[in-house]
Amino acid sequence: MAFKLGSENRSIKYGAKKNHFDKHDASVPGTPVIRKKLEGGIKAEANIDGSIFLDVSVVPGSEDERAILMHEMGHINDMKVGKLSYTDDDISWMGQTYERKDGMINYEGKWHQEGDYTLPWEKH
Repeated sequence: MAFKLGSENRSIKYGAKKNHFDKHDASVPGTPVIRKKLEGGIKAEANIDGSIFLDVSVVPGSEDERAILMHEMGHINDMKVGKLSYTDDDISWMGQTYERKDGMINYEGKWHQEGDYTLPWEKH
């Protein structure tokens, strides 16, 4: 069955509340952002369930908050398309699995701290 977009021009109006996101709101459409105390200096975590944990120390509406959420949304997107996955014991990136233990990841024979920007899935 084929799908074809029509050529008609429609003027669609949306209510301000429905599609308006306040710049001071940490919400991301379709992705729950939950503020909570994270341990070990972690600012945010992208979760397998599609949510993001954001540390309470991140200032609401700040440029730091925006940058952190953009980075974590990269992980959420990677998980949704199957590039990235994880368990308590490993990380899978692009079909390769890497051991994970005590906040460290064994990548190419060397242990790296989780979140280390030399890891390929952290380069967003």
